Amino acid sequence: MLIHVEDVALLPLVSRLLVAAGWAWFFVAFVFRRASGGKGAKRERVSSVGIALQMVAFALVWMIQRPLPAAGARLDALEITLDVLAPLLAFASIAIGLSAVRTLGRQWSYEARVLEDHRLVTEGPYRWVRHPIYTAMFGKLLASNFAFGAPWGLLIAGGIFVAGTLIRIRAEEKLMREAFGPAYEEYARRVPAFVPGLR
Repeated sequence: MLIHVEDVALLPLVSRLLVAAGWAWFFVAFVFRRASGGKGAKRERVSSVGIALQMVAFALVWMIQRPLPAAGARLDALEITLDVLAPLLAFASIAIGLSAVRTLGRQWSYEARVLEDHRLVTEGPYRWVRHPIYTAMFGKLLASNFAFGAPWGLLIAGGIFVAGTLIRIRAEEKLMREAFGPAYEEYARRVPAFVPGLR
């Protein structure tokens, strides 16, 4: 079913278009970026389960949508707030994710791994959270729901996303603790996992 622009409220439509454009940028700049090879890489394969759950969460947040308000409809304060926040959050999340990938450099990978010459990264966005890429992904999930989704969809998708993220964090941190020992323990005590201010 085609949506005619003149039949829908402008603010929600613009919000959705901007969030969709943000996703296009995200895919081009991040998802299709190839992880570099690494000498002596040690991996945690269970992180693949976390990746799969995160992808299910993203699919659900897109599938469980609310209808676009009709043209001339009076938008309530919640709709206006969500429509304004969604693109801001989407583009801020992209910036955080790309900054984290640049900071990691050749150490970045989709799957949990530690290279032979791996170093403990604590600068850039890693000063605020230990897993800023997951922070960025969570921001994208929220932005997508704010622009497109029904509130109850966020409860389902958000729960699945957090479960997948915790699996990935545990897999990665197992490797990091083995590689860096007390230095990583001290870093983990100081810096929250992926939600700033939440230990």
